[in-house]
Amino acid sequence: MRVIAGKYKKRQLKVPKTQLTRPTTDKNKENLFNMIGPYFEGGTVLDLFGGSGGLGIEAISRGCDTLYSVDKQYEAFKTIKENFALLQLENCYPLKMDYKKALNYLKEKEIKFDYVFLDPPYGKGLIDDILFFLVENQMFNDEACIVVEELKEVEFQPISSLELSRRKEYGITALNIFYYDGEK
Repeated sequence: MRVIAGKYKKRQLKVPKTQLTRPTTDKNKENLFNMIGPYFEGGTVLDLFGGSGGLGIEAISRGCDTLYSVDKQYEAFKTIKENFALLQLENCYPLKMDYKKALNYLKEKEIKFDYVFLDPPYGKGLIDDILFFLVENQMFNDEACIVVEELKEVEFQPISSLELSRRKEYGITALNIFYYDGEK
């Protein structure tokens, strides 16, 4: 696995030595960032189910400023820390905790996000509650971009301030791209 574009282009990333994570392939990562970017002028990123940290690192490489990468699995957390150290990243914070604890921690810190990557274990029904929490606690900046990777048959509950902008299916999964409009 590698960084596709930007400041750290072609740099190799480590992947967790566990079957509990499934890193986003380079091809899917490239397609995703072509849909939402491809480059950014700053911004704060949340990668809530970080795995290797690859999606968040890609966003940093392409111009975002700050990254919070969360994973409760020890091997994933260790890999995220190693990848941050390997690239000598600043303003990148690995958090080893359950996603609910992480959301509460970030809420208490009053952090707002411009980009959120949600790639949880498939089919567990986690996305709706996460999106409601983020919206209810005003954790998005205006026009924030939220990327959800989930099984393609999963449907999400509508939230008035989130608009599904694009959806792209890949095999059994789909990338769903939402934008936040806090005025709705």
